[in-house]
Amino acid sequence: MNCIDMGDSSVLHYGNLILQRFIMRAYPGASLRRHTVMQGILSVLPVMLVLIFIRFYPIVMAIYRSFTNWNGLYRSDWIGLANYIEIFTNSPFWKLLRNSFVLLTTVPLQLILGIFVAVLLYEEVKGWRFFRAIIYLPQIVSAVTIGYLFRVAFGLDGPVNLVLRRIGMQFMAIEWLGNAATALGVLVFCLTWFSIGWQAIVILGGMSKISPEVFEAAKMDGANYWQRTFYIVIPMISRTIEYAVIMSMVWTLTSIFAFIYSITAGGPGYETTTLDYMIYTKFYQASAHYGYTSALAVILLVIILVITLAEMRYTNKVSEWE
Repeated sequence: MNCIDMGDSSVLHYGNLILQRFIMRAYPGASLRRHTVMQGILSVLPVMLVLIFIRFYPIVMAIYRSFTNWNGLYRSDWIGLANYIEIFTNSPFWKLLRNSFVLLTTVPLQLILGIFVAVLLYEEVKGWRFFRAIIYLPQIVSAVTIGYLFRVAFGLDGPVNLVLRRIGMQFMAIEWLGNAATALGVLVFCLTWFSIGWQAIVILGGMSKISPEVFEAAKMDGANYWQRTFYIVIPMISRTIEYAVIMSMVWTLTSIFAFIYSITAGGPGYETTTLDYMIYTKFYQASAHYGYTSALAVILLVIILVITLAEMRYTNKVSEWE
């Protein structure tokens, strides 16, 4: 292991020497500060070029294609705002947007539950080792598998309705996935349950920077669990919470296709279809209109950017107040 580390450090050392000599020959009269700046720029340039090719180029092309009638092959005529006009006027866009925002309510739910679980694990309550081992388990199980389990559980003859009938609540034994409100409720419950473990792990990571003496002093002063959570943990990990909120929001808006497909398939009708699910289904249709799909993706990108910037601005204001 030491040999490998020494070899890696030697390669980095010789690489830096070669880079320094190249800069000194290219800019012989420049100051040491300029040499240092140029060395930093050239060091990160290869990574930046890769990121531009992998990340930014597809975004730019999607924006361009959204103004065309591109069919994925040869047809790519400029049609201006026609795709956007069709989305806003002759499509179920507003229903899809409503569904996406409804599912965003899972973010505060999973964050709150994740914080409570993280504090319990941090304070090593009875059985904390067992719960620490299983709390992250849903994250390593396939989303499709979890989706089908929820589909079976909330089916008309599934375990949920079976329990309700056994305890004399037959009136609540309904077709959960056949009604718009209850189907969205099942998705909210599924996404919240799935994400609690991830939130708890992230919050635990943020709590590692809090000195144990702070908790010990709070306990000696008589602070209970709720007071320690609200007056110590949350204020001291505000940046971690900001990261968790942004990542959860982006994930909810862009990465829940597998859950929707396996639980409700977007139905009934468009009642559980979200923007990202519509993008997937439109993209893989036999007669796909990729220009229209690109326009949907651009709209989703703008929504994510607006919400992210608003959340970051709010968090910065809260930090200033503190």
